[in-house]
Amino acid sequence: MNEISLSILFGILAVLLLISAFFSGSETALMTLNRYRLQHLVKKKHKSAVKTHRLLKRPERVLGLILIGNNFVNILAAALTTVIAIRIGGNQAIPTAMGLLTFAILVFSEVTPKTLGTLKPELLAFVSAWIYPPLLKLFYPVVWTINLISSGLLRIFGIKRKKLGEVAEPLNKDELKSLVSQANHQLPARYRNMLMSILDLESASVTDIMTHRNEIVGIDLEESIEDIIRQLQASPHTRLPVYKKNIDRVIGFLHIRTALSRISHADLDKQSIVNSLAKPFFIPASTSIHKQMQIFKAEKLRIGLVVDEYGDVLGLVTLDDLLQEIVGELAIEEPDIKAQKDGSYLVDAGVSIRELNRVTQWDLPTEGPKTLNGLIIEYMETIPEPGTSIKLHGHVIEIVKRDDNAIKSVKFKPVG
Repeated sequence: MNEISLSILFGILAVLLLISAFFSGSETALMTLNRYRLQHLVKKKHKSAVKTHRLLKRPERVLGLILIGNNFVNILAAALTTVIAIRIGGNQAIPTAMGLLTFAILVFSEVTPKTLGTLKPELLAFVSAWIYPPLLKLFYPVVWTINLISSGLLRIFGIKRKKLGEVAEPLNKDELKSLVSQANHQLPARYRNMLMSILDLESASVTDIMTHRNEIVGIDLEESIEDIIRQLQASPHTRLPVYKKNIDRVIGFLHIRTALSRISHADLDKQSIVNSLAKPFFIPASTSIHKQMQIFKAEKLRIGLVVDEYGDVLGLVTLDDLLQEIVGELAIEEPDIKAQKDGSYLVDAGVSIRELNRVTQWDLPTEGPKTLNGLIIEYMETIPEPGTSIKLHGHVIEIVKRDDNAIKSVKFKPVG
């Protein structure tokens, strides 16, 4: 050592610090690498991605190699620093040299490369995927021995070695929803909302999206044929339920096109309407949106009536309602939720709680009442007068408008 010049020793020390930095940075990069993007690149036959994917099938081997190499390099750097310190200032210079080396390792060989590995994991991971496989073969006996001892210690704590080889834990629905909601820059808001709606299909039932009983537009055969014809000519809907006296006595669905063709020939009467009806289809209230979409597809249907356990009609659901739940409104309508300049929201009380949660990112309960009107009335146990303010699940609400039997609109005041 005494024959080697100090400049060469400092050069070797710098190389050791660089090697240590590579071990530290590549370790962080390999462990933080996005496994789903990696799998995507593997499918596209990206060479470095394929090698990285193969390397990460046994991450405990890679970690063993990195730790062995990093510790060996750091120990060698410490020994070399001691030699340099003695040659420069004698034994009394060793503490100062060790302090400087510790600082250099922390900054240049730990913090900086690990930060780089976190910010740019592919940069270091893909490079290391070409370097580590031959090193693993070269140092296989040492790595195997270290891993054998490590696995034995882990088994003492009830951790099985096979779990170390799992590339990624599968995401559950709530984790996927969090992932989608945070993808602000990667996905436009419209597509995020579509994905969130798809993830909600299993948990939402047809009662969440149905047209409620008191809003169903249908044909009452007890009315005169003249009134029925006027209703058909003015109807914006393609299909209408036909009933006698009330919707619970529905006898079928009428396609407006069929009825209008008969009106033009002046041969439309109540019996011809009955003869043109399609059989009514009833949907149990507990049916999920996802299941109902499958039923509509299998039965080639577009409309159905939602009924409770007693067979009473609760509402009406169409295929368009199901599609709108995923892709959003198919027509341009006045929004039910209007954000105000002061941070408040003016909300139609008939809006569904699920839609309100989706637009505002709130967490109002959806297990009970399906509409905001129902949630407020359940909480108040009465229909509050306009101007009444309440605190509902952490939100301050002012009743803006009501009628005899329902709240029509409310104002959510700014939080904080």
